[in-house]
Amino acid sequence: MSDPRPPDGPPPETADAPPEEAGAAAAPPPAVRRRRDPLAAALIGALTLLLGFALAVQVRNADEAQMLAGAREEDLVRILDELGGREERLRAQLAEQRAALRELSGSGSRTGTALEEARGRAQALGILNGTLPAQGPGLTLAISDPSGEVRVSDLIDVVQELRGAGAETMQVDDVRIGLSTAVTGTPGDLRVDGAPLSSPYEFVVLGDPQGMETAMNIPGGVVQRIERRGGTVRITQFPDLVVDALRPLDRPQYASPDPGG
Repeated sequence: MSDPRPPDGPPPETADAPPEEAGAAAAPPPAVRRRRDPLAAALIGALTLLLGFALAVQVRNADEAQMLAGAREEDLVRILDELGGREERLRAQLAEQRAALRELSGSGSRTGTALEEARGRAQALGILNGTLPAQGPGLTLAISDPSGEVRVSDLIDVVQELRGAGAETMQVDDVRIGLSTAVTGTPGDLRVDGAPLSSPYEFVVLGDPQGMETAMNIPGGVVQRIERRGGTVRITQFPDLVVDALRPLDRPQYASPDPGG
C-alpha cells in the first residue's frame, strides 16, 4: 500500500499573501497623538471652578436651610433677636454718621462764612490804611498855585474837609493819603510824606462825589481861601475812579497784640 502522507520536505506553497504583507495587515495602526487646545483647557478649568463654587453655595444654603428647619423654636427666637439687634446697631451707626456729616457740613459752612467775612474786613482795612488799591465813584480836585502861595495848612484843610465829607480813601499826585500822612514844606515847595509836589496838586478821592463837592464849596471854606491866595480849585465828579497809589505797611515799633485779648 502506498503511504498517503506526503513525503518529507517543505510544505507546498499556498495562494495566501506573503508573510510580510500578512503581518503588516494584522498589526494595529499606530495611535495618533492629538494636541489639546490651550484655550479649551482654560475654559474647561474655569467652568469646573464655577461649577464647584455653585455646588458649594448650594450645599451651604441647603445646610443653613436644614439647620433652621431643624432648629428649636427657642433657637429661632434667639437668632431673630440677634438679627434685630444687629439691625438696630447698624441703624444707630448710620444715624451717627449722618449727624456727623451734617455737623461737618454746618461747621464747614460757618468756617467759609467766617473766612469770607475776615477777607472782607482785611480788604476794607487795606483800603482805609492805603495798602490796597481801590475803585469806585468819587471826584478829582486840582489845585493850581501859579504864584506859589498855597501853604501847608491849606492842603491839610483840604484833606480834613474831604474826610469830614465822607471820603474813604484818596491820593495826591503819586502819594496815598493815610492816617500818618504828613504835609510839610514851604509855599511853592510843599511835600507830602517827604515826596515833593508840583502845581497843580492833583487829588483823586473816592466817596460820595456830590457830598464832597458841596463840603468843599461852603462859604468861607478852604476853596475860597486858596482863591484869595491867587490859586484856583477845579472839582470834577466821576462815576468810577481808581486810587492805585499804595502806602507801605506801617509796623508798630513798641505795640504788640495782647495775648489775653
